Amino acid sequence: MAQNIIIDTDPGQDDAVAILLALASPEIEVLGITAVAGNVPLALTELNARKILELAGRADIPVFAGCNAPLTRKLITAEHVHGKTGLDGVDLPAPAMPLQAQHAVDFIIDTLRTEPEGSVTLVPIGPLTNIASAFQRAPDIISRIKQIVLMGGAYFEVGNVTPAAEFNIHVDPEAARIVFGADVDLVVMPLDATHEALTSRDWVETLRALPNRSGPAVASWTDFFERFDKEKYGSQGAPLHDPCTIAWLINPGLFTGRRINVEIETKGEFTAGMTVADWWGVSDRPANALFLRHTDRDALFALLAERIARLP
Repeated sequence: MAQNIIIDTDPGQDDAVAILLALASPEIEVLGITAVAGNVPLALTELNARKILELAGRADIPVFAGCNAPLTRKLITAEHVHGKTGLDGVDLPAPAMPLQAQHAVDFIIDTLRTEPEGSVTLVPIGPLTNIASAFQRAPDIISRIKQIVLMGGAYFEVGNVTPAAEFNIHVDPEAARIVFGADVDLVVMPLDATHEALTSRDWVETLRALPNRSGPAVASWTDFFERFDKEKYGSQGAPLHDPCTIAWLINPGLFTGRRINVEIETKGEFTAGMTVADWWGVSDRPANALFLRHTDRDALFALLAERIARLP
């Protein structure tokens, strides 16, 4: 039986690949996509989500616009990484499918209340504002969630937007604190795992050669965002962060980690947005998350290529 998920996202080239992987996988049933401000403002993230769905021939999946700013802070965006549209690379046409009138937070709440308890997994791959807002407005839904599998945070790899903080958590640390403090089965895909998911030129060219439109689109997106990470890290490729969440749902054996305590720093002068991960168990705080550390890179990229080849 397929896993019912809601993808909460701020596309983003790697968000786009995550969405395509989910759509190409029979193990996954996407109930809806909720957009949040993050990599670029909300007007672009919801637009990008609809473009991605139409690229994959899945205009039947509804898209909902959510929060346009963090809970208490000014929005920080990442056009320097993802381009002015958030999805620079291939030029996708304006979508014909409509944006849903319902607010994303209301959709999350209504879906969790309507679907059987323990049957819906949330997959946030952007800032956690929508999820935290839903928890604040409807705390009864927390116990109904099957699992949250999120991309965010870091421990060994420290920060990618400040010396201490990963982007998704840094944008809205107050929201992250709410989510990490909820009594929910939480799986964290941090930079520690995703920085091992590096693209290669051979893989990109394999995608470019696929006789569909999705493969060349992924290759074009990768061409664009690789330049930033190669310059920053001196690596041969760029990490595909967000698809790791979907890959974990399909095959958890691709990743290894530990159940540990993870707290979110919101007040530090230099460390706001830091995921304080007790990897070595030196505190007495109870474990609240499965924190992933390593990725089977070759198996992950084989899965991505095989699944994206199934799409239009």
